[in-house]
Amino acid sequence: MDKDRALEEMMGKLGDFGRYQCFQFILHILAAMTAGMHMLSLVTVAAVPDHRCWIDGVDTNESIAAWNSSEILAAVPKTSSGSLHNCLMYQDNDTITCTKWVFDTTYRSSSHAIEWNLVCEQRWLGSFVQTVYMLGVFTGAVTLGTMADKYGRKTIFCWSGVLQLIFGVAVAFIPEYWTFLVIRFLYGVFGSAGSYITGFVLTMELVGPSKRTSCGVAFQAAFAAGIMLVAGWGALIDNRQILQMIYGLHSLLLIPHIWIMDESPRWLWAQGRVKESVDIVEKALKCNNSENIDKAHFVSRGKVESCKGSEAATTAGTTDLFKTPNLRIKTLNVCFCWFANSIAYYGLTLSTGKLEGNPYLITAIMGFVEFPSYGAVIYFLDIWGRRPLISSMMLVGGIACVVATFLPAGSIISTAIVIAGKLFIAGSFAIIYNYSAELFPTVVRNSALGLGSMCARFSGALTPLITLLDSFNPKIPAVTFGALAVISGFLCFFLPETMNQPMPQSLTDGEEFGKGDTIFASCFGKEKNRKYDDKADDKAAESMVPLEDVSKKV
Repeated sequence: MDKDRALEEMMGKLGDFGRYQCFQFILHILAAMTAGMHMLSLVTVAAVPDHRCWIDGVDTNESIAAWNSSEILAAVPKTSSGSLHNCLMYQDNDTITCTKWVFDTTYRSSSHAIEWNLVCEQRWLGSFVQTVYMLGVFTGAVTLGTMADKYGRKTIFCWSGVLQLIFGVAVAFIPEYWTFLVIRFLYGVFGSAGSYITGFVLTMELVGPSKRTSCGVAFQAAFAAGIMLVAGWGALIDNRQILQMIYGLHSLLLIPHIWIMDESPRWLWAQGRVKESVDIVEKALKCNNSENIDKAHFVSRGKVESCKGSEAATTAGTTDLFKTPNLRIKTLNVCFCWFANSIAYYGLTLSTGKLEGNPYLITAIMGFVEFPSYGAVIYFLDIWGRRPLISSMMLVGGIACVVATFLPAGSIISTAIVIAGKLFIAGSFAIIYNYSAELFPTVVRNSALGLGSMCARFSGALTPLITLLDSFNPKIPAVTFGALAVISGFLCFFLPETMNQPMPQSLTDGEEFGKGDTIFASCFGKEKNRKYDDKADDKAAESMVPLEDVSKKV
């Protein structure tokens, strides 16, 4: 523990958030913006506009008949809502499925759905593209997370930035569906997993406890900003190839990171590369105009047990999260929380039904409405704590998801409840990133975040399958989504509080952290296990002093 105490003392001298941390944070957060853009790019480049059957003799290559013309109204049946059917037409006093379509080009005239006719009986192929992308994110979250713990945060971040640039541009020129799926999968691996998760971890390991909340939530806000950029560029550019190229070229913002971004001092320290860690902190202190540190002093202290620490760090991986009882329980609880957050968010989205109007404006609004939730999280998270806030937000969001299914669709009350539920779930999603980073030790932190993100993407891929249960009862899908969120919100009561606690460093720290600390123990005044927090009569208590107070303690 002397090794950890020396690290906390050194990071404490760096402070919570100086000019150096601000500059590195800006570099990290750019990955969140590009991740949001890549994740939602199919909303525009594979958009499915309103469509109807092509009527020979009425529609020609030179001119398309108006949708409300008498010829079209006589040739195309209507749905129960009164709109023209998308897939059927009359022929010889019977209805048949058409094989050629006319698309409404009011908002978009170029997309993969239009070019490949991914509608009606082929509509599943369009949905499958997004599923494959999410599976790519799923794969990248767990594999790249583990690799970042082994080979370094910066290494995986920069390689992911380069590869998302390559695949993001290349996918615009794929003319064939199945090859397109393969490239989209790889695009998902590096576009919305590699740089985003490692960038978040880099920030959490660099800033002090007082800034973790605002910086962590800012990552979610940057992701939402990426969604809004998807809408903005989509409204300006109609050609889907050029549009996808622009989305991909945004990754150019990450290329200079190869030279100007630094590795995590905490990760270097955990790997036994003490001198490199101290060099980065010394550089940061100069940037912050702070007093220099005694390099030789910290290098010598850090090398105590360095061989032991390096060996543990090198062999640590995702499987280590399940080897000890307390860490295993926390891992399973957090993974289910990621899963439930994701599935509740998509469940509430499905409850809104189809929204009419400008699709780009709607997409931008859906990204913008998350900002009030993030503002509330930043304000209350360091007042109420992580555990009570994420639990209450998931409970309210889950209940809203269930209640909305029993109200008339489209009513003002139903819409208000759905929007409120989405705001709460968006807030809990923001918290789980911070909470996960603070719960798990440095040697497996990236692996833990990757595993949690993998669970979220897995639930996102499952959502379309769960919606098929509406053939039995229309309420089953939304009730399932909401019930999972409520159950997870209750289980979060059993997670330890991390507010103002320095993050655990080793697997031993991670196992000891928060033993016996539940919301029930706090409410009923039971004394929680303080082995890791206080180290009663152990000098190792130094390593648990909040970073902003280390200089006072030492």
